[in-house]
Amino acid sequence: MDITLDINRESCIRCGRCVRVCPSRIFTQEGKGAEIGTVNIATCIACGHCVAACPTSSVLHGMFPPEKVHAIDRSLLPTPEQTLLLIEARRSNRAFTEKPVPADMLERILEAAHRAPTASNRQEVTFTLVTDPARLRRISTFTADIFGSVLRKLENPLLKPLAKAFLPGVYGYVPTFRRLISELGKGNDLILRGATAVILFHTPAGNRFGSQDCNLAYQNGSLMAESLGVSQFYTGFVCSALHQDRSGRLNRELGIEGTIHAGMALGMPAFLFPNYIDKKGIEVSRL
Repeated sequence: MDITLDINRESCIRCGRCVRVCPSRIFTQEGKGAEIGTVNIATCIACGHCVAACPTSSVLHGMFPPEKVHAIDRSLLPTPEQTLLLIEARRSNRAFTEKPVPADMLERILEAAHRAPTASNRQEVTFTLVTDPARLRRISTFTADIFGSVLRKLENPLLKPLAKAFLPGVYGYVPTFRRLISELGKGNDLILRGATAVILFHTPAGNRFGSQDCNLAYQNGSLMAESLGVSQFYTGFVCSALHQDRSGRLNRELGIEGTIHAGMALGMPAFLFPNYIDKKGIEVSRL
C-alpha cells in the first residue's frame, strides 16, 4: 500500500514519542529536542502508534486522517481493581436461556475482538457470526461426525494397542467422544450447549500467525461479553474437530475461506455466578 507520512513542523514539539513507539523505526531524531525526520516510509505497517502517541496531532499519516483519531479520556477507564474483578468473574458459563443475544451486544463483542493486536498489524482476522439454528446444528453435527471417525480409528483392534501406548492423551477422550455423539443423537447438544450464537475466528490460510491473532481477538471479545452480561465459552470441541478434519467440510458448509482458529459460543445466561474462585497458586520463574 502507498503510505503518505509527514510531520507538521509548526506544531511538532519534538518530544520524540513517535521515534520511540514506531516498530518500523521510520522516525528519526539525532538528539533530545532535535527535529523529527522520517526514513523508509514504505516500510510503514500502518499500526497508527505514531498518530496515537503524538500529543499535538503533528504526525500527518494518510491512513489516519483526523476523523479516525480519537482522544482518550482516561478518567473513564476501569481501575486495575475493576479490571481484575472482570477477569476473575469471567467463567465459561454453559447455562443458557433460549433468549437470543441482542444484536447490539453481538456487534460490540465483534468490535472488541476486531480491536485486538495482530502480528505485523496485518489485521487479517475475520469473523463469521452464526445465529441461524440450522447452521448452529451443522457445527455440532460436523463435530460429532469427526469425533465418530476418530473413535472408529481408536477402537480399531489393530490400532488400539498403539493408540493406548503412544496417544494416551487422545485415547483418554474415547468416553467423552462416545457421550457427545450419543447425547447429540438424543437431541441433547453437549457441544454448543444450546448457544444461540457462535463467532468463528479465521484468517487467510497463508497467515503464519493466524492462531495467535485469532486467540488474541477471542480474549478481547470474551471480556467484552462478560462486561455485557453475555455468557460464553471457547468452542474447544469444535476447534479440535477442525484440527482433525482435512476435507474443509465445515468451511464449505458455512462459506468460510481460510483457516478457522478459534470459536466462541454465546447465549444469555440462565444465571450469573455470584462467586469467583481462586486458581491454583501462580508459578512464575523470575530470572
